[in-house]
Amino acid sequence: MKTILVVDDNPDIRENTAEILELAGYKPLTAENGRQGVDLAIKEKPALIICDIMMPELDGYGVLHLLRKNPDTQHIPFIFLTARAERTDFRKGMEMGADDYITKPFDEIELLNAVEARLKKTDILEKKYEASAQGITTFVKDVKSSGFMSAMADQFDVETYHKKQTLYQEGKRPRYLYYLVKGKVKGFKSHPDGKEYITDLCSAGNFIGYTALIENKNYDDSATILEDAEVMLIPKDDFLGMIFNDISIASKFIQIITQNVKEKEDRLMNLAYSSLRKRVAKALVDIYEKFGKDKPIEISREDIAQFVGTATESLIRTLSDFREEKLIEIKSGKILINDIEKLKNLLY
Repeated sequence: MKTILVVDDNPDIRENTAEILELAGYKPLTAENGRQGVDLAIKEKPALIICDIMMPELDGYGVLHLLRKNPDTQHIPFIFLTARAERTDFRKGMEMGADDYITKPFDEIELLNAVEARLKKTDILEKKYEASAQGITTFVKDVKSSGFMSAMADQFDVETYHKKQTLYQEGKRPRYLYYLVKGKVKGFKSHPDGKEYITDLCSAGNFIGYTALIENKNYDDSATILEDAEVMLIPKDDFLGMIFNDISIASKFIQIITQNVKEKEDRLMNLAYSSLRKRVAKALVDIYEKFGKDKPIEISREDIAQFVGTATESLIRTLSDFREEKLIEIKSGKILINDIEKLKNLLY
């Protein structure tokens, strides 16, 4: 049960607000003036604060100022409750860091909608998301379900792509954020000698091409369909508008992006310094976890070699060794993992 602090010098409004919150399943705390509100907030650290502006001893602006200065309370969502609806009040409150405004008189639904929206946002900002494309997917879905991306819906086009068809090309400007509804996609870079290096493998549920969108630059790799796919095309301007209309949501998104970049850098280090056996083992583990556990790996030997960063012949020899060691099986060209833990912890 989440605790919500209500600070208001009007006893009727204070108690009525607390009653509504209690009926909705929250635990309300009340304070009759600003000083009491600050003390109670520091002591109890509520999940959210609803505070009147015009109060004796310490007004709402003072309450907000003191709580934003305190490291223990600076991130608590703060909603102003006021009878004064002048634009200057809204501007001043938001500039000081308030999250929302409710103008008296208000109805029960208006109050609860505002509370629920702020709490959902806090949950998103505090949640730990994986440093991966799947983490991005989960994050954007959470933002959408919270209402902060309400414009994102099923009106976006879903296109069918066939195997070996290009999704986007290195050096081109991004026009869409791609959401993989079905199928598999590989990201890769081309070298002057004609060889390819696979930068990423994506499966259903992953967003693709977000780095170039966020950094506002040309694609630094290309993306090609590995098996027939259905892809949702979200226009660049729509996506950026949905993400960057809230600085805290944008910051969280960029934080995840940065973690994902670190993950790719670690993979490059692995390619540079690990033995071929360990690189192949790591690639098999990554593909196994990306494309569905307990399912055979159906990616071509050439693509796996590009993912590892080795010649196809070297990959095939290493796979033969793994088969002899009972780490994998190969049936009809498909690779089945027998012992994922040994592959993860290969010593040499």
